[in-house]
Amino acid sequence: MDVGVRDRDGSVRVEVRGLLAAYAPGRRAQLIGSGYAPRTVSEQMSLMAHLSDWLEQCGLPAGALTPPVAAQFLRERRERGLRPMSARSLRPLLGYLHGLQVVPDPAGRYPVTPVEQLVEDYRDYLIGERGLFPGTVRQYADYALVFLTDLADHGHAVQSLESGQVTDFVVRYCAGRSAGASKCMVVALRSLLRFLHVTGRVSMSLSEAVPSVPGWSPGPLPRGLERMQVAGLLDSCDRECARGRRDYAILLLLTRLGLRVAEVAGLTLDDVDWQTGTLVVHGKGARVEQMPLPEDVGQALADYVRNGRPRSPSRHLFLGVHAPWSGMAPGAVSAVVARAGNRAGFGRFGAHRLRHTVACDLLRAGASLTEVAQLLRHRDERSTAVYAKVDPGALGGLARSWPGAWV
Repeated sequence: MDVGVRDRDGSVRVEVRGLLAAYAPGRRAQLIGSGYAPRTVSEQMSLMAHLSDWLEQCGLPAGALTPPVAAQFLRERRERGLRPMSARSLRPLLGYLHGLQVVPDPAGRYPVTPVEQLVEDYRDYLIGERGLFPGTVRQYADYALVFLTDLADHGHAVQSLESGQVTDFVVRYCAGRSAGASKCMVVALRSLLRFLHVTGRVSMSLSEAVPSVPGWSPGPLPRGLERMQVAGLLDSCDRECARGRRDYAILLLLTRLGLRVAEVAGLTLDDVDWQTGTLVVHGKGARVEQMPLPEDVGQALADYVRNGRPRSPSRHLFLGVHAPWSGMAPGAVSAVVARAGNRAGFGRFGAHRLRHTVACDLLRAGASLTEVAQLLRHRDERSTAVYAKVDPGALGGLARSWPGAWV
């Protein structure tokens, strides 16, 4: 049974004994600082006390709390008739202890096969050397696992990989799949093959052996929003509440500066220079660039920080509206756009469409493709060239008249 005394706010201050006792005060302070209600704080501290007792009874050190051991604790807890809890419920506590270097990473991966170890090395390369966003790393690693598993299933070794094996896999994988899904695999596979070459696992680069996916390369016209639709999105935010102030500031960043959702999610308080009116953006490939902060965007950010942002030790600029008050993930930023689209009556659409809107508006206002590329921070001019199609009238002036001799 948990031992504790009742605080002034009505919560029970649970006493944690045993191996984890020394870390209990810090954990309690973290929970309170993250905005948890008193009752939730008591429940979390009770869980910590139970876990500490269980470790002592089993004769295990705190460092033995790997995910399998944590799963055993939860299973025995259920068998004793206590309230069932999922591994996800235990993860915040394990994450706190991992931050103190007391237990292993609860979200860590523990490769058990050569293929899994190779994928893990590839993941580290994408993060450390390429500086890719977490979502892209996750996607590329998943495709790498599919290819390497298929390679092993067919009795082939990475060290003796040949171009014919690569081509054969792509043909088999793409059969019956859409062009979009096939292109994702092809792009990820080329990245993996470059990694295998630069790390010395294969003697020559086989990225050129990956066949291209047939399709009309220019793709569809970029679809932006009309000005009235953008205004409708912004007006749909209730700026009298914290969530509305936050969402309004996020939408302004997306519609005025054309930021990516991962870039918005990655902003910190230190990235805003209020004196010079600039914003530091951490983009693709670990690129760090400074952008001017328009007055209306700066005012929206200031209003959110002063009147809407929860008090939290987190340095992330945008926080969730419910405890724990931690930084928003890219998916949460995309959800802000989706909710605004529904409120404004436009239906759900992707946040990247707002990036298209910025580019299309600039071109219609007379900006050059070079200027658009600078604002959107494109590394490859082909990424910007797609916007040359948004004004068919302007393109018509570039077309030559039909030769009279051929009429």
